[in-house]
Amino acid sequence: MDAVDALNEIAFWLERGAAPTFKVQAFRKAAGIIGGLDPDEVAERARDGRLKRTKGIGDTTFQVIRQAVDGAVPDYLEKLRQSGAEPLAAGGNGLRPLLRGDLHSHSDWSDGGSPIELMADAARLLGRDYLALTDHSPNLKIANGLSAERLSEQLDVVARVNAAQAHATEDGAGGFTLLSGIEVDILESGELDQAPEMLDRLDVVVASVHSKLRSDRRTMTDRMLAGISDPHTNVLGHCTGRLLQGSRGTRPESEFDAERVFAACADAGVAVEINSRPERQDPPDNLMQLALDAGCLFSVDSDAHAPGQLDFLQYGAERAELNGVPAERIITTWPLERLLDWLKSGR
Repeated sequence: MDAVDALNEIAFWLERGAAPTFKVQAFRKAAGIIGGLDPDEVAERARDGRLKRTKGIGDTTFQVIRQAVDGAVPDYLEKLRQSGAEPLAAGGNGLRPLLRGDLHSHSDWSDGGSPIELMADAARLLGRDYLALTDHSPNLKIANGLSAERLSEQLDVVARVNAAQAHATEDGAGGFTLLSGIEVDILESGELDQAPEMLDRLDVVVASVHSKLRSDRRTMTDRMLAGISDPHTNVLGHCTGRLLQGSRGTRPESEFDAERVFAACADAGVAVEINSRPERQDPPDNLMQLALDAGCLFSVDSDAHAPGQLDFLQYGAERAELNGVPAERIITTWPLERLLDWLKSGR
C-alpha cells in the first residue's frame, strides 16, 4: 500500500482513540516528510536504510514505511484496524447511520492539527455527505482565530476542495461537500466576533461562548440571548462550556437561564448543538430534555480538531438516542439541499 496513506491512516485511528498528541504527530510528520519525495525514492531509501537516518523518521514510522513500500499492510496499521472495527459508543445504533454530516470542525488554520484537505478526505471516507469547516474567530487568539482576511482566504481553499470533489464525483466517487463556516465567539457584549459581511458569505455559523464562563447567571443569559438573536447564528455551540475530563482538566457548567435560552433558540430557528467530544458531552442530559421540551432543533456535531475525531459523532448519536431526541429534529440527519435551505432561511 502507499506509505503516506498508511502513515495517515495510523494517525486517524490514533486520533479516533484519543491517543496522546505527540504519538499522532509522529505519524503525521513522517507522512509529510515522505509525501514530498518521489515514491520510487522513498522505496529506495527505505530498502537501503537511508530513510531511517532522516530527521523526523523514527523506528516505528520507518518500519511502517518499509512494510508499505514492500506491498504489505504494515503490522502496526493492521492492529489498529482490528481494534477500530469496534464502535466507539455502545449505543446510538439507530441514529448513527442516519447522520449525514457534521457542522463543527477545525483545521490547522486555527487550533486543529491537520490541513483542510485531510479533514475533508476523512469526512468523505467516513461516509459523510457534508462537513462544515468552522475554525475559530479573531477574539480567540489562543486558538489562532481567523481575521476577516484569513477567513476570506480560507473560502478560496474551500472552493478548491469542492471543485476537486466535483471532479472526483464525475469519475465515479461519491458526492461530498465541504461547507464554509466559522465557530464565532459570542463576545461579552453579545455581539458575534466577525464582521457581518463576512458572516453573510458563510454557509454555517456556530456561535459559542469561550470566555468569562464563570459569569453570573443573568450576565451569561443576556450574552447568550444576544448571540442567539443575531440572524447569522445557525447553531448554539457547546452551551454550558463544561469539561468533564482530558488534558485541559475539568470545568463546571456555566450558569444561565436554560429555559429562556432554549425558548429563544426555538423562536429564532437556532439549533442546539449536541457536542460529541467525550470531554464535553454538552449539553448535559437535563438540559437536553429542557431543549426538547422547548421545541428546539439539534445538531449532532463532532467538534473535531483532527481527522480521526470526526468519528466522535458516535458519542453524540448515543447521547441523543438515550435522551429520546427524534431524528427529524436533528438537522445533521437532513439531506444537504434541505439543510442549505434551512440555513439560508435564517439570514
